[in-house]
Amino acid sequence: MNLPQLDNLVTIGHLKREPKNQLEFDGLLRSAKLRLDDAIKESLSIESRFDLAYNAAHSLALAALRWRGYRAINRYLVFQVLPHTTGLGSDVWRVLDKCHQRRNLAEYEGSFDIEEQLLIDLLNATTTLLKKVEKLTK
Repeated sequence: MNLPQLDNLVTIGHLKREPKNQLEFDGLLRSAKLRLDDAIKESLSIESRFDLAYNAAHSLALAALRWRGYRAINRYLVFQVLPHTTGLGSDVWRVLDKCHQRRNLAEYEGSFDIEEQLLIDLLNATTTLLKKVEKLTK
């Protein structure tokens, strides 16, 4: 399935076309579900829960992009194209964008400052994304 908005990103080199792969999609979905299940465990630290939820969201966003027959050149783009790959509104990808920024601060600068509300927003966004990605195959 070609999507004009995504094809424009192919033209400028931010995405590349690649046939979807059911095994890859299934693996990304399975990984996301496991991580999301662990992220809701309140016995874990907020940092661990955030990391698990963020990576679950990334796996789901990548799965949606791969389902559509595209691959991103950079990690961040999978969130930006969610309106085109899943139909989700900007409210979800804005949460994921903020989480991506926080993840980068933690990963590259050692600054890990996560509020409980951001984790809750991330868990909600990831759960919403999971429902949309599961519907892609139906």
